[in-house]
Amino acid sequence: MAKGAKGPKGKKITLAVAKNCIKITFDGKKRLDLSKMGITTFPKCILRLTDVDELDLSRNLIKKIPDAISKFQNLRWLDLHSNYIDRLPETIGQMTSLLYLNVSNNRLTTNGLPVELNQLKNIRTVNLGLNHLDSVPTTLGALKELHEVGLHDNLLSNVPNSISKLPKLKKLNTKRNPFPKAESSDMFMDSIKRLDNLYLVEEKDLCGTCLRKCQQARDKLNKIKSMATAAPRKAIFSTLVSPNSMAKESQEDWRIRSTSP
Repeated sequence: MAKGAKGPKGKKITLAVAKNCIKITFDGKKRLDLSKMGITTFPKCILRLTDVDELDLSRNLIKKIPDAISKFQNLRWLDLHSNYIDRLPETIGQMTSLLYLNVSNNRLTTNGLPVELNQLKNIRTVNLGLNHLDSVPTTLGALKELHEVGLHDNLLSNVPNSISKLPKLKKLNTKRNPFPKAESSDMFMDSIKRLDNLYLVEEKDLCGTCLRKCQQARDKLNKIKSMATAAPRKAIFSTLVSPNSMAKESQEDWRIRSTSP
């Protein structure tokens, strides 16, 4: 950027705009959806709406999450994926009602994850994929309610046993990390009950990074098909198919599955 030039000007989020973005979910929760709005800074006005159950600030241009995020004491669901965040505030540990945290596809390093994450004793799903983590934060091993952990597409050379031995863990995604051996990424799943999940999404719902990866996988599949000697079969899927944990599930279906006792 040239000297003196200003960064991109994001959309102005007023309290009135934010209120109009509150939706009631299928299961009766209040969800504040400010995703894909070109927001460059965390809108302080939403700190007056701390009674919401879910907050979606994904697919914006946000670089910093303020300490005041902890005012959302009722928050159960926080989605910050696909921004430019390099550090989470220590106060996030005070959000003890959180069940779901998605900070994938940001600029987080291991040092940018505060130890206070270990205070999120009720959290069930954490997605740290598509970041710059060179080691797994030991704090994750203290979160005994974790069902799903996303660590894919980072810089990890190993995953501590404390993660794979979490008592309620059902899904651990460690794909596309520079493990010493090709099979290393699979060995962490040995003690975990595998889930056969397949997410069907439209291309418009994928972030740029995910879309490129899915297109590469699709190109590879097409190449294999072209080399096959068997007669061609009718295509099974009419839209893009991605097993990546970053893929957009049906939000209503996820809520019912993830927040049920």
